[in-house]
Amino acid sequence: MSLLDRLRGNGAGEAHSALATSLPSRALLWLIGSFALLLTPQWDRLPLWLIAACAVLASWRWLAQYGRVRLPGRWLRTGIMLVLTGVYVATVQGRFTVDTAASFFVLAVGLKWLESRSVRDFYVLFFILVYLATVNFLFHQEILWALANFTGIALLFVGLQVLNAPELPGGMTSGWRRLGALFLKTLPVVVLLFVFFPRMSPLWSVPLVSGEARTGISDTMRPGDISSLAQSGERAFRVTFGGEIPPYRDRYWRGLTLDYLDGETWRQGQTEDFRALGRVAVDGGVGPLKPEEYDVLLEPTDQRWAFALENSRAVSDNVVEESADLFRFRRPADSPVRYRLALEDTAGPGEQIERAELRRYLQLPGEGNPRARELAGELRRNMSDEQIIRSLMARFREQAYFYTLRPPAMPDNGIDTLLFDEKRGFCAHYAGATTFVLRAAGIPARVVIGYQGGEPGAGGDYLIVRQYDAHAWVEAYLGGRGWVRVDPTAAIAPERIESGLREAVAQEGSFLENDWASPQRYANVALVQWASLQLDRINYQWQRWVVGYQGQSQMDLMSRLPGGFGMRELGYLTAGIVGAGLLVAGLISALQMRRGEKRSAFRRVVDTWHRLCAGAGVPVRHGETPSVLAKRLAEAEPAAADSARLFARMVNSHYYSAGTEDEGDGQLARMHRLLATMKRQLRRSNSRTGRRRD
Repeated sequence: MSLLDRLRGNGAGEAHSALATSLPSRALLWLIGSFALLLTPQWDRLPLWLIAACAVLASWRWLAQYGRVRLPGRWLRTGIMLVLTGVYVATVQGRFTVDTAASFFVLAVGLKWLESRSVRDFYVLFFILVYLATVNFLFHQEILWALANFTGIALLFVGLQVLNAPELPGGMTSGWRRLGALFLKTLPVVVLLFVFFPRMSPLWSVPLVSGEARTGISDTMRPGDISSLAQSGERAFRVTFGGEIPPYRDRYWRGLTLDYLDGETWRQGQTEDFRALGRVAVDGGVGPLKPEEYDVLLEPTDQRWAFALENSRAVSDNVVEESADLFRFRRPADSPVRYRLALEDTAGPGEQIERAELRRYLQLPGEGNPRARELAGELRRNMSDEQIIRSLMARFREQAYFYTLRPPAMPDNGIDTLLFDEKRGFCAHYAGATTFVLRAAGIPARVVIGYQGGEPGAGGDYLIVRQYDAHAWVEAYLGGRGWVRVDPTAAIAPERIESGLREAVAQEGSFLENDWASPQRYANVALVQWASLQLDRINYQWQRWVVGYQGQSQMDLMSRLPGGFGMRELGYLTAGIVGAGLLVAGLISALQMRRGEKRSAFRRVVDTWHRLCAGAGVPVRHGETPSVLAKRLAEAEPAAADSARLFARMVNSHYYSAGTEDEGDGQLARMHRLLATMKRQLRRSNSRTGRRRD
């Protein structure tokens, strides 16, 4: 019974059941599997209730496929939609960004499962899930997540095969084999277009900044902030040098300065101007690295500041230098950004600033931390600025100060408690206290936030700077010298500056104690470290040459080809590749059409033979082979026996022998002649017996 008959004859309840089961179970299984896989790249940002809702809705549809439950009717579906939408609105709380829009899209996909009853709904979900895969690339661009997305799309195409051709032989293995063959056929075209198609800037862009905090430094510093950040092994950025890599102790990556003390919190005294919507140019490559240059590939921060070594200048145009030897992007870095800087030799007098501006670097609260103020007064009475700094560093070096990731709570007059009582803290504690004392002694000072260090990647070709390399230090202004770095951590725990955080807290055992899944925690397991570095190198190259393959990178690659390629030559080359591809596709189509015409011509000859046999009283039976048909014709008409057997052998030869194209044309002509001979033989036989056969 057809589906239409079932709908007409069995009433509304059975009609609903027929619609619910009209989608093949195997095709639905591939669809649900793809949905689950495509959700995994967003699990770290989707709320738990939304993940649970999607799981329940997809499971509901799967159970309905086997009659365990019924799919909801229109009113119940509407109620479920309103409830889930209300929960979404309450969760968003007015924050409408790309992030929240993507979450709403996931919710819409989940709700679609409740009305996926027919083949048409399969196609709707198919295209929606393909779009979901593209949305995933907004948030994760690493190679493993890219493979997960491509695998999810592959599951969709296998499900499409199951839906449209369930009778294809070979089952799952054959489906994957056909999909692989299709992929290999299209891969050369995709690679050529990716490499040579001109990369142009978008006409408009929307930032991905969501307002959600990312792991990384911020524009404020409280005493415990960086110690919390030091428990993360996530990447901050990678650096490739054109020349020698600087020693570990010189790897101070400056990000921003904090000059205003508000109680216990350091912050920027001057806020940044409002910036219009837009995206940062993610490609900052400008040809091969010169010995003094270095490339930085920064992970998304949703902030404008870039990180650079001291005495650097901007080389790429996607980063600009601002005051205080700091670098900024023109828009927040909401995706991985590659930029280039160069080191300069700046021997001579340092930066000079106006006296009025110096007052900003002497600001202190009106009260609090009296013992620290008293210490500053004692140092100021009989020492110069440089002597005060040396004396303070000697105090940290000679007295029992400790560098720890487990600092005690110091809620009231925290600087006094740190300097005179507890004497235990992290870099943020000591940097804030040092800046306070220097300002109280009349020396302009500021806190610098950034990173210090970096470990070699696989092969030692680049450095990996991680979040646990986050660091805070001090810069003091000395007349005639400008801003001078003062790092109390170097006096208290020199191993932190020389070797890194792991060595500095090795005795304490607090390195990444809260990040048990980080490979960096298991430095003593060689295999884990090797695998982690190899995966990072693959991701680094993927990010640089695939995800970050933009206009400048493309022109750099083209410039290495013979003759050198500009944008015009690249356009001509792309047009030529596209034209050649279309020509090849046209030739292949024409060849297949010609073969189809030949097959049609052969089919017509065989049909003529079948009609001739039927006219001789030997109708063709279902499933009968050419040889059996020829044998029956020979028994009925002995005069045509030899011709019939020869014709059957030629039919079998056409199907089962691999001949050339010319042989096929000649065989078709011989079959026409043999068919004409067979007609004459049957006509003569009929004349002798007095029968008439068409």
